[in-house]
Amino acid sequence: MDASVTPPRSGAPFEGSEPAREFIARVQAFIRDELHPLAAAHGITSESGAPRALLEQVWKRSRDLGFYGVTLPKPLGGAGFSLVDHVLIKEAIYASGSPFAPHVLGELTGPPRVGALAKQATPDQMERFILPVARAEKAICFAITEPEAGSDAGALQTRAVRDGDAFVLNGTKRFISGAPFCDFAVIICSTSDDPAARETTAFFVERERPGFRVEGGYRTLAGQSHTGNIVLQDCRIPAANQIGERGRGLALALGRITVNRLLHCPAMLGLARLALEDSIAHATRRRQFGQPIGAFQAVQHMIADMATELAAARALMLGVARTLDAGVEARAEASMAKLFCSETAFRVADRAVQVHGGEGIVQGSRVEFLFRLLRMYRVLTGTSEIQRNTIARELLGAAVR
Repeated sequence: MDASVTPPRSGAPFEGSEPAREFIARVQAFIRDELHPLAAAHGITSESGAPRALLEQVWKRSRDLGFYGVTLPKPLGGAGFSLVDHVLIKEAIYASGSPFAPHVLGELTGPPRVGALAKQATPDQMERFILPVARAEKAICFAITEPEAGSDAGALQTRAVRDGDAFVLNGTKRFISGAPFCDFAVIICSTSDDPAARETTAFFVERERPGFRVEGGYRTLAGQSHTGNIVLQDCRIPAANQIGERGRGLALALGRITVNRLLHCPAMLGLARLALEDSIAHATRRRQFGQPIGAFQAVQHMIADMATELAAARALMLGVARTLDAGVEARAEASMAKLFCSETAFRVADRAVQVHGGEGIVQGSRVEFLFRLLRMYRVLTGTSEIQRNTIARELLGAAVR
């Protein structure tokens, strides 16, 4: 079932701009008329994934239609959409149910990964790294997490040691989204001469360099394999690959963390909308005791709760987007949105499984997949507990710092 431009309740007004409405209509037509048939022709599902060659086809077609670089700064071809428009666009893309949803705007390995770096990049770095990604010619990933550095992002063990006009990198990055497809990686390293001191610096690192290795071979809870480890062993890179100032690596990586936390919400809510729509369709179609199961109050209440909580989460997401668009920092509010949207989306998926009964627990059914995928969002991009910590620190101030 494809989502419409409007929210789930028929007749509700569209909250964004007219250009965003038109953009969504065009991108939905692209997904419906090209991506759904492409996925069917190649047997691509959200779990099976697609080979690099097919993803390149999607990236370049999306670029040609004006979708791929929409999130970039305007000088690089971005559309200049507000955050409200951006979350509505992303929600509509994920609510399509397409296994190519993360690739339409290039979220996994494309322009959203480099847009914030454009201000820091040198002219040489723009030519070698930023522009090829913006043009859908190359793929990039962002590597911070390590075996001993997750929520504590500053506890990095990957080291970059200066050696003349180069740096030599050693260490392992773990659970890096998009790593199996990358041509380059942005690697955050420790550059302190004192291992006990926390000084981090960011570097562009080409996959083709000796000492750079991607290790895959594992799947996430949702069955996907677009995550991998990056192992660096005496990987030598030019000093010109350093991004921005030495010691500003984490600041550069986390500089847009408030916005990024918000921008994960529309994916969750778009997927949760699919679970709700599938549940409504199933409750109408499935019959027991001579009537549709939607006639039973127990099922009605589950669907009513799903719709109500989804509407509340969506309202919070849009409210935070408006606040950020107004220039307010809204750190606590963005964490509230990520916390509430991820927890709500999972509850919606959980009830969807319940509504579907036996069909909901069989692998291969969409709600079973959504249950697993939406469970992951309570961990990804900052766990629910980390979001609560951020909210509490912002509310209580110095008392908890």
